[in-house]
Amino acid sequence: MTKKSNQHVVPNSTGGWAVRRENSDRATAILPTKQAAVDRAREIASNQGVELVIHGRDGKIQSKDSHGNDPFPPPG
Repeated sequence: MTKKSNQHVVPNSTGGWAVRRENSDRATAILPTKQAAVDRAREIASNQGVELVIHGRDGKIQSKDSHGNDPFPPPG
């Protein structure tokens, strides 16, 4: 059984955005807009029950969205 990896949305050298599995050099998908990449990555993360990590153009993490076992679920 393989461990499921978080999905990252990162800037691509072509000017678009890539959906990339954590610790992978190869992109799952390359899309023209950040929103399209986020939508695709969210779909994958939801299906796999993993975390979605969204990066900015500078490569820094902007936000995270858990689609699995969240270690810090919101109160309530």
